[in-house]
Amino acid sequence: MALSGLTGILSTIGGTPLVELTRLLPEPKYRIFAKLERFNPGGSIKDRTALNMLRGRIESGALPPGSIVVESSSGNLAVGLAQICRYHGLRFICVVDAKTTAQNLEIMRAYGTEVEVVTEGDPATGEFLPVRLRRVRELLAELPGAYWPNQYANPLNPRAHGQTMSEILRTLDGPPDYLFCTTSTFGTLRGCSDHARANGLPTTIVGVDALGSAIFVEPDEPVPPVRRLIPGHGASVRSALVDTSAADTVVHVTDQECVVACRRLVTREAILAGGSSGATVAALERLTADDAIPPGSSCVLIFPDGGDRYLGTIYNDEWVTAHFGEISHLWKAPPWEPSAPLVEQT
Repeated sequence: MALSGLTGILSTIGGTPLVELTRLLPEPKYRIFAKLERFNPGGSIKDRTALNMLRGRIESGALPPGSIVVESSSGNLAVGLAQICRYHGLRFICVVDAKTTAQNLEIMRAYGTEVEVVTEGDPATGEFLPVRLRRVRELLAELPGAYWPNQYANPLNPRAHGQTMSEILRTLDGPPDYLFCTTSTFGTLRGCSDHARANGLPTTIVGVDALGSAIFVEPDEPVPPVRRLIPGHGASVRSALVDTSAADTVVHVTDQECVVACRRLVTREAILAGGSSGATVAALERLTADDAIPPGSSCVLIFPDGGDRYLGTIYNDEWVTAHFGEISHLWKAPPWEPSAPLVEQT
């Protein structure tokens, strides 16, 4: 069911479908389900986060119409906030970066969002996030009274996903054996994990991160110097919400694995999914290939968004070839044939 007590388009947030994937793996040893968060009105799981961070302040009168909201986002949270701010008459300024998809930028602007695009990375690391956060702090200093939801530290971010986990449990009529969550701010993974542990559920939480991300790297360890092209999961800076113990196991995936998994998913299941959704598929394939998941297990993969905002990248043959070479053979094998091995990204 959708989240209660809401009106208009915002009343459709939540209650997203959970569908069984029967053609994804060549041998049906497992029951695999996908939580399709693209069916939120803003197109992603971040609608839940955006609403949970703003709802209380709006209802209390702390954010009356005309108030200013400032946030940093790689795309999906920005769209969720843009829709909510438009509905409630709030001015929204969003700091994004060069990895944000053209579709997301156009959607934000259609809602009337004032978009600032960071085009140069941090001089020390080359990453965009530190620069985005610096610009947010500058805007807050320039605009007294502006509100920063701060998805990277706001406990309302993970709390939104107790509802996400509750929906999965209700649909399955019980807990899955494995739950696969990609992570960036750590909101979805921590929220689902906190709910599972608070209720004594036996679900194994699989954290899915990008190779080259700092999230699961200890502070005194070097981060692998890998250029990341696909937004939505991974981060160059650990958020304050990170609790690495929330994941029982962690799988790091490459951009190429995400692309291959996304293309394999649409070929076999006719699901057009975003890059972080593909990352969960790649992680599942990795663990099942290594026999790390017992046969007969039920696995739920959270698909954070759809692939319509990646048509110029993941689903563009020229873009894929330019960055990874000719790899179409990796996803074109039919589901009744063994999957072709992934090629290591260089």
